[in-house]
Amino acid sequence: MSTHHGAGSVSASEQVIYGHQLPKRAPDAAFIANQTGKIDVAMIALVGCWGCTLSFLDMDERLLTLLDKVTIHRSSLTDVKRIPVRCTIGFVEGGVASEENIETLEHFRENCDILISVGACACWGGVPALRNLEPLADCLEEAYIKSPTAVAGAIPIIPNHPDLPKITTKVYPNHEVVKIDYFIPGCPPDGDAIAKVLEDLVNGRPVDLPAQINRYD
Repeated sequence: MSTHHGAGSVSASEQVIYGHQLPKRAPDAAFIANQTGKIDVAMIALVGCWGCTLSFLDMDERLLTLLDKVTIHRSSLTDVKRIPVRCTIGFVEGGVASEENIETLEHFRENCDILISVGACACWGGVPALRNLEPLADCLEEAYIKSPTAVAGAIPIIPNHPDLPKITTKVYPNHEVVKIDYFIPGCPPDGDAIAKVLEDLVNGRPVDLPAQINRYD
């Protein structure tokens, strides 16, 4: 797993690629030709706010058309915990902040032909990655020992139970843990953006995400 580097100036020799300029890559022709019937899709939310899942629902009536072409297996909507069949497309919302997140992301990579990072947290780390600016121990102390919402008179304790997922020292975007095939930036991305990418893939077209339907607010 690679580590985060501080933002610095970019030399003239380095190429800068912005979110709306991510390369358009056509799905493999043989792969598309082998797809018969409905396409299997899986979705998961790692560390984030669930806003990208709500954007998926913002496709509104277009969902009905897509459901004629796709079957959604594991997702936050179906409450299926493991991917029951190999899926063509996997959507991942949120970044990586625990060992459990790593295991889940690797499970998706192993069981999805195409893996897509959805939203700022998945693509860049997002708001959860702000804790990368401070040591993890300091973050835990601030949250549990020095918290202004701590119960008066209670013994301050930092949770440390074997049933709790072990937190990683940093928050990572998904592509620093596994290979990601496509990125849908935004916080959250618009439902139009998610629909455009899914429709392109389902219909075997090159993924083309116009800048005007990206959201960063």
